[in-house]
Amino acid sequence: MVQDRITLYEEGQVLLFDKPVYWTSFDLVNKVRIMIRSELGIREIKVGHAGTLDPLASGLMIICTGKATKRINEFRDLDKEYIAKIHLGKTTPSFDLETQIDNSYPTGHITRKMVKNTLEMFKGEQKQIPPLHSAKLIRGKRAYEFARKGIRKSLEPVSVVFRELELLSFDIPEISVRIICSKGTYIRSFARDLGKALGSGAYLSALERTGIGPFRLSSALNIEKFKKSLDDLKQNGK
Repeated sequence: MVQDRITLYEEGQVLLFDKPVYWTSFDLVNKVRIMIRSELGIREIKVGHAGTLDPLASGLMIICTGKATKRINEFRDLDKEYIAKIHLGKTTPSFDLETQIDNSYPTGHITRKMVKNTLEMFKGEQKQIPPLHSAKLIRGKRAYEFARKGIRKSLEPVSVVFRELELLSFDIPEISVRIICSKGTYIRSFARDLGKALGSGAYLSALERTGIGPFRLSSALNIEKFKKSLDDLKQNGK
């Protein structure tokens, strides 16, 4: 029975998790690895993720174990779905709440219709400049290493695709948008660009990833449910 448990995870499992806010993607991977090893008595096990989420974001992550880690690139290439809360009229250097507000802008001219029309303009392929407060590499160093030292660097625009943009709520200064986009899209940069397009400013105030290709957040485990599944496997062998 012990060997069956080891084989199950070494042969490979594709696990869906709901990452909590403030956890890094590495935090989640490391926690899952430690739990599998300690709960099931597996000495060594490969565990990896198929796409990061910022610490201030929550939602769906795909975690692969054992031989299933070979499928990580397959999952990384899938489109992503998000629910983004965007605060209009203010900006931050990181385009989210990691840094303090640095500027304020008018919002009185912004209407629901204006936002919906502007979202339509973003649909399709776009050139997007990633945030300097990101893990993008600049000559071998992460961009955020420069940002945290106050060193300004230019990042090259990248091509991204917005397939769906739906305004879910409009309550100035906050709006909520459902987004389906290609891999590599920075929703923080989208918030910045949307603010500019509206003749104002904006930052991302909250973000939840609700889908990765066909995988849905509603099917994801939290750490507590995962522990229970490991306990059941240990006790019942199933």
